[in-house]
Amino acid sequence: MPLMPSAADFAAKWRENAKRESASSQEHFIDLCRLLSVPTPAEADPSGESYTFEAGAERLSTGGQGWADVWKRGHFGWEYKGDRADLAAAYRQLLDYREDLENPPTLVVSDMDRIEVHTNFTNTRPRVHEITLDDLAAGGERTAEALRILRAVMVESEDLRPRQTPDEVTQAAASRFADLARSMQDRENEPEIVAHFLNRVLFCLFVEDVRLLPDNLVTEFIASRSNDPEAFTRGLCEVFHKMSDREPDGYFGNLQIDWFNGGLFNDDSTLDFTRDELRTVAEASKLD
Repeated sequence: MPLMPSAADFAAKWRENAKRESASSQEHFIDLCRLLSVPTPAEADPSGESYTFEAGAERLSTGGQGWADVWKRGHFGWEYKGDRADLAAAYRQLLDYREDLENPPTLVVSDMDRIEVHTNFTNTRPRVHEITLDDLAAGGERTAEALRILRAVMVESEDLRPRQTPDEVTQAAASRFADLARSMQDRENEPEIVAHFLNRVLFCLFVEDVRLLPDNLVTEFIASRSNDPEAFTRGLCEVFHKMSDREPDGYFGNLQIDWFNGGLFNDDSTLDFTRDELRTVAEASKLD
């Protein structure tokens, strides 16, 4: 595989390059691959099924056909614009494609001088990493960090997942449970009953994270019943029953559930979920 000599050489070449977007974007991307010592689309996937230039994508807003300049399944969608173009417009274009691109974890927009990496991980706030030719030419830690981000985009997207603070996780959970409370109250459930029930659900998600319930018991049960709210409610009732029972035979399938004293689990009463409400619970269950 040919190698680009250095990050500084890459920066020097593309500072002087005045080609139009359509003539230079693929060459720019291939040079990036050489710089990072990773395969180009044609080298990694000659079929173009999972990594390709000009990936066809349906526009979410209009349903019409569009094209992402580069796409790698499970890693990124990448859109180029001409020199000093509006990268915000390019990002909006990728957002319009992302569902048909299988919702990749990063969305990248670039002209010949700047690269913006927008994270796109489920249940996290998007973060933006900007890399310029000056960063690549600077040397030292500045260049090393730019190359780390670009390599993560190409081969290890998970390294760019934003790390949420405890406060951010709490706010995200509170928002989802507030949506659940409003929805259940709109179906004429008493607010006090809704609050007590949702406190139970939230408590279950917390105690499985700290291993007081078997690991991922509730989260995996939510995922397995995501299209069957009635079955989920029946199973949740059984979990509540085991948590409220002093008897030592508290098994849910093959998993043992301990008794939780106090008033929160004084019975096994539950409320029904709609399918949309269960999807909201599933989103909350992914928070740590």
